[in-house]
Amino acid sequence: MLRNDFLSIRDFTPNEIREFIELGRLIKSNPELFADSLKGQTLALIFEKPSLRTRVSFDVGIHQLGGFALYLSPAEINLGKRESVYDVAKNLERMVQGIMIRTFAHEIVDQMADCAGIPVINGLTDYSHPCQAMADYLTILELKGEVAGLKVAFVGDGNNVAHSLMFAGAQLGAKVWVATPPKYEPDAGAIRWAAERGENTGGTCTVTNDPVEAVRGADVVYTDAWASMGQEAEKEQREKIFRPYQVNAELFQLAKPDAIFMHCLPAHRGDEVTADVIDSVHSVVFQQAENRLHAQKAIMVELMKPKVAEGLRIAARSL
Repeated sequence: MLRNDFLSIRDFTPNEIREFIELGRLIKSNPELFADSLKGQTLALIFEKPSLRTRVSFDVGIHQLGGFALYLSPAEINLGKRESVYDVAKNLERMVQGIMIRTFAHEIVDQMADCAGIPVINGLTDYSHPCQAMADYLTILELKGEVAGLKVAFVGDGNNVAHSLMFAGAQLGAKVWVATPPKYEPDAGAIRWAAERGENTGGTCTVTNDPVEAVRGADVVYTDAWASMGQEAEKEQREKIFRPYQVNAELFQLAKPDAIFMHCLPAHRGDEVTADVIDSVHSVVFQQAENRLHAQKAIMVELMKPKVAEGLRIAARSL
């Protein structure tokens, strides 16, 4: 794998995305084999946006790989104000072996990667959430045994989570449907890229304003909060606009009988999803959350110690 950074799922080939997911499965099933794979390595965690799952999964993940995490809060960094992205990158590359950044504009992540001579991982931007999508498709693979050809329906805002779900689905040959209210569709460039990549993998990307059309016959039904971080001022307006897009029992029953329900969390029961769906036997949201740990461990090992990753991959397969 030639790339040093994990900024977007679009940056990789379909085979490379499959390799990341396969490594995550191997790490999950053989944790002891990978226990010292990042011994002596330190990952700086830059948080411009708060998070439960991102913070815990990266922090615990690198510790379980034998390394160390260093949490850097907004007050300590304050990118672009207290200190430039360039200066932060140049300082960190001399002290740590990798950077995870969770921020607002995707351009900040790109700039950090351009400036730093060490691997940079996109923990989330307003445009994409690639680590979440890797955990999502790891979960789907575990439960369905395959990804190619499955209908994955995302209902809600065409946001960063939807973008990365589309990108990974296109890489892996899934049939991704995104149902949003008018004017809340995913970015046009994201739709175009997913459609073009799908031409080579068998994947498709369909955007509609009809949640019924999206969910009918789906293998996976996915939703996210109606108002993401930074959109708090729009919360009341969005609640009115998105109410017809709530994933409730009536909508979910249109999916296949063995469909699974997914949510990247945090969830707001009674808004984007009802309790009788998210707390049902179809819901896999906590398995999905756990898989953030395993998927991100794979990303860290692959970027920070690629030769170790390949050696352990071979060793694990021989067990």
